[in-house]
Formats: sequence, structure tokens, C-alpha cells
Amino acid sequence: MTLTVLVPSSLAREAEDKREATRKLGYVARAATVFRADRLGVFPDPDGERRWGDGFVETVLAYAATPPYLRKEAWDRRDELEYVGVMPPLRPSSRTGSGSNGPGSLRQGLVTEVGPEGRVRVNCGLQHPISLPVPSGMEVQEGERVTVRVSSREPVRARIVDDPLPGLTVERTDLSEALARDDAGLRVATSVHGRPLSVGWLEDLTRRVEDDGATVVFGAPGRGLPDILDVDPESVGGTDPPTVEPGAPGRFDLWLNAIPNQGSETVRTEEATFAVLACLTLTE
Repeated sequence: MTLTVLVPSSLAREAEDKREATRKLGYVARAATVFRADRLGVFPDPDGERRWGDGFVETVLAYAATPPYLRKEAWDRRDELEYVGVMPPLRPSSRTGSGSNGPGSLRQGLVTEVGPEGRVRVNCGLQHPISLPVPSGMEVQEGERVTVRVSSREPVRARIVDDPLPGLTVERTDLSEALARDDAGLRVATSVHGRPLSVGWLEDLTRRVEDDGATVVFGAPGRGLPDILDVDPESVGGTDPPTVEPGAPGRFDLWLNAIPNQGSETVRTEEATFAVLACLTLTE
């Protein structure tokens, strides 16, 4: 199952200052981490951007998703990162497995030096960078991130594996392309105008997500997805259906209102990410 979360570049449009904008983005990254999202994509919404636009949103989210032991080397001092200290720590749980010829925890590593005889030095959060052989047929460059499987810390036993980087991946993406991916799964647009979620429908919905994965798309403050995509809000609603019906407006399978009885006039995007993802990732 692949879980992708997509947010617009206008996500921090109503933040009064950089500190508030950074904190907001930190909670979105934390929600994606808590519910084990694989990707957090930023799609362009230039018409909705204000002071904190595309580059700022992507940079702060990417920094948040970077393991703490790599941040100093992976990121130079940048103006966008002035207030990253206010973000909540993500603290993703270690992912283990038996793939790549044996068990061990997967960690991100940063190649700090390319040496002779197919070996590189990698910072992967151990006491110091370690020298590792590059797998046959794989090419790496200085500054590149690689996946390292650590099977022992004392003594150190680790190897580079040709696997996707563990943890949350942040990327800039085109919304249409993201929805057309082979692993997009159930394509869910979130909106107060969407179909209200109910207990009776939840089982079918979560089973579909568990089987096929999902791509869940959120709007921005004061600028929901119908505005961003120029979709008539009245065309995306409906009563509680027994099954997901494909062909919803905007190339989605479903427009979902996960908080049908909200007590606040508006629900912030960082709040909506927790509410929606909590519902969609429930298990029996």
C-alpha cells in the first residue's frame, strides 16, 4: 500500500509571519509521518500564494522530513529555515524488514565522500561516517542520499541497499501527474463540500485504502480544492454512498468531507490532515 498526501503551494497563505507559517507546515509533516505516508507532495497553486509560496512550502517540508542526523550536512543556512526550531519533531518509527538479503533497520544515509574501489563514506547517523561498498550496478555521487540497512551497531554492520529511501519523501509534483500514477490508489479530494463520512461507509472506504493505497489531496486556508481546481462545489457533494463511485469531478474517485459535523466555521489544513488520515488508515 502506498499513501500519498498532496498539499498546495498556497498552504501557508494566511500565516501572519514566517514563524507561524513554519509551525503550520511542521504539523502537516507530522500528520503525514504519524499515519505513515510514503510521499508528501506540493502541487502548484500560484493564484493562491501570498507571501509564503511554493519554494518556502517545499523547502520547509523537505527539511522537516530529513532525519535530524543529516540536517546539518544536507541543508545550508537558508532564509526559509529561520524558524524550523518551532516545528514538532517527527520521530518516525524505524522500518525493519527481511528484504535485501537479511533483516535490519533501514536508515537514510548521505554520501560524504566517493572513494576508490567502489567504496563511499556515508553518514547514516552512527558515531561517524562509515565506509561502505556500493552495490553492483548502482552509481552514487557525493551529496546523494542512499538507503542503508544497519544490522548491528556494536560492531557496526551496515550496507547500502538499492531500496527507496525510508521515511517520508517530500517532492514538488504536478497534481494531474500525481493522480495518474500507477500507485495512486484511491484518489481522494478533501472538502467541506464533499460526501459526508459516516460509520456505515467507513468500513468499505478503509478496506479500499488498505488494499489499493490512496492519494489524499488537501486545499489551502480560505481556498479549498473546488476553488483551486475551478470545480463547482455543488457537483462534488452527495449523500452517504455504500461504495466508492469513480469518475468524480477533477479526476478523483471521491470528494470526502471527513468532519461532517464540524463545530468550527473553518477547519485548518493541518487539523484536516490529522482528521482525514486517521479515518482512512483505520484497520479492523
